[in-house]
Amino acid sequence: QVQLVESGGGLVQAGGSLRLSCVASGRTFSSYAMGWFRQAPGKEREFVAAISWSGGSTYYADSVKGRFTISRDNAKNTVYLQMNSLKPEDTAVYYCAARSGYTRVVVARSYDYWGQGTQVTVSS
Repeated sequence: QVQLVESGGGLVQAGGSLRLSCVASGRTFSSYAMGWFRQAPGKEREFVAAISWSGGSTYYADSVKGRFTISRDNAKNTVYLQMNSLKPEDTAVYYCAARSGYTRVVVARSYDYWGQGTQVTVSS
């Protein structure tokens, strides 16, 4: 069992930056691939970024590539999402998720554990 708690969301102006954190409970964090997803009002949950258990592989949605960076610190049981050059269309609730394996990482239902989400609002 893994419990995930996100933090770091907030209100920021367009062009600004935020760093989201997701702390995991349990001693097996380093064996899980991690992902970030987001969901805007009235829209489906969408993939943002994923990172392998070792941190050696990352993958991004085209909409955030070059602006967002996913990283992890297994010693701290934490995964991060650094978000730069934020746009109003990035406004959403951001969720972190954990799963075994590193295939089809863009598919939300492939993840086993989810956090409660943190709100990110980007004003124009």
